[in-house]
Amino acid sequence: MGEGEDSVRLVEAAVANAEVSVCHDPLVGRKSSRRALSIAALDLLVERNAVLLAAPEGLPPVHTCIEDDEVASAGISTEELESMIGGPDRDRVRKWLASLPTPVRTVFVLRAVAGFTAGETADLLTSHGGTQAAGWTSEAVRGVFRQGLCSLASQLIHASTGR
Repeated sequence: MGEGEDSVRLVEAAVANAEVSVCHDPLVGRKSSRRALSIAALDLLVERNAVLLAAPEGLPPVHTCIEDDEVASAGISTEELESMIGGPDRDRVRKWLASLPTPVRTVFVLRAVAGFTAGETADLLTSHGGTQAAGWTSEAVRGVFRQGLCSLASQLIHASTGR
């Protein structure tokens, strides 16, 4: 979403809308916070461009370099991805994320970073992705996510070869 005022608005919206209580399980609170932040981000994307998150139409079966729709399929663990996003290489990771088409980047962040399932991601997109997003399905999310994982795997290979 970038830096600056939009990011501050997203954090404020997440804090205001997350259902977090000291009595709740911390994992439930984390998921609620991530959901509130994701909804605020999706709403902002739609505000910027109402058709940006349009559901793919007639998406043929996706044949990518990744067979599974889990982060580990790209040769990296969730913990390693979190470290990359928050560590010394975060600028390179952010640049890579910014280079992805918006639907791929959005699905990738919802799945790999926020930890939502394909079904939860499809529900978020259909509920908050604008009028053109009503057709998102779990299968479409899986296919788009695999595209993001292939791109990540490619980036990891280039990084390991020093390119």
